[in-house]
Amino acid sequence: MKKIGILFGMENTFPNAFIERVNSKAVDGIIAEAVSIDKVVQADPTEYAVIIDRISQDVPFYRAYLKNAALSGTAVINNPFWWSADEKFFNNALAEKIGVPVPKTVLLPSRERPENTSETSFRNLAYPMAWEEIFQYVGFPAYMKPHDGGGWKSVYKVVNPQDMWHKHQETGHLVMMLQEEVVFDDYFRCYCIGQKDVLIMPYEPRNPHHLRYAAEIKATGEEREKLLETVRDYTMKLNVALGYDFNTVEFAVRDGIPVAIDFCNPAPDADIYSVGPDNFEWVVEAAANMAIERAQKHVPGQSNLTWGTFVKDAIGTPQMAAQSTAAPAPEPSAKEVKVKSVAPKKALKPVEDKGFETITEPAPKIPTKKAAATKAPAENSKLKKS
Repeated sequence: MKKIGILFGMENTFPNAFIERVNSKAVDGIIAEAVSIDKVVQADPTEYAVIIDRISQDVPFYRAYLKNAALSGTAVINNPFWWSADEKFFNNALAEKIGVPVPKTVLLPSRERPENTSETSFRNLAYPMAWEEIFQYVGFPAYMKPHDGGGWKSVYKVVNPQDMWHKHQETGHLVMMLQEEVVFDDYFRCYCIGQKDVLIMPYEPRNPHHLRYAAEIKATGEEREKLLETVRDYTMKLNVALGYDFNTVEFAVRDGIPVAIDFCNPAPDADIYSVGPDNFEWVVEAAANMAIERAQKHVPGQSNLTWGTFVKDAIGTPQMAAQSTAAPAPEPSAKEVKVKSVAPKKALKPVEDKGFETITEPAPKIPTKKAAATKAPAENSKLKKS
């Protein structure tokens, strides 16, 4: 008997409906249930062929449990190793590389230094940063949001540099990103299940949470059909590249072009009271079919995780393959090893307006005087304060 487990927290409607749907199909040798954990021993397999993860982003104990389970062969959905490494800023960069339009976005250092760091920890951070270039690239108004966040938490709309400095003071240790505002005509949220089933849902993020799915597509006729086809194509591209089997992607449509806004939602909202009965029915059925298929393909004792093409292509590059097949270079014997003393490198420091003089072993250039890792431009910055 192969078990499909679902790991969840506060949500009620989707997990119970998912379990009932899998079991109602009466597939020979497969049952579904809520995951039960009574102990976690290193390298011990679980009793589950498949686990649907809906909560580990909030419970580190569960994330560690799922990694241990995956090591012993459980098909964890979504891959806990990739989920742990993924974040929104990287997603944007990857989307740009694979040809999916995204808003102009830059990464910002945290307002406060991380714990167990000092001013010297930031010696590689230029001070001041190229704020004028950053602001010209992104433009205003813009949105400032955590580079690895979700659920619309700690999201700020900023209208100018001074507004950004003021609101950035509230972000503490969060690493933020600054992203251009996309004024849209249509907006979509798309489920993608098993990297093959896509449901495109009209969505209005400016509505109250329970009314966000109460929206209609504004595009009509041939324009509408072309738009939906492009949205579906972009949704598939992103999920195949990232390796997610259960995810949502959001698009803001600007001048007929779908711009990917948010596509790192590996435990997406699936509550009947927010997504509505029709969307709920679709996601329950698609998730049940996907989980059953993964259970049927499950091979005990081997890796049954899904990895995106970003990772798989990197592992399979010709350079890597050549290195793995070539005979290793002989290690030098003790007699062959030579140690050469190197004089300290010289560095240049400015001397008023008269040019530069050389100094040996300069003290690190500290980017901040206070606890903050970033601050408003210095008086001599090219960025004019208004």
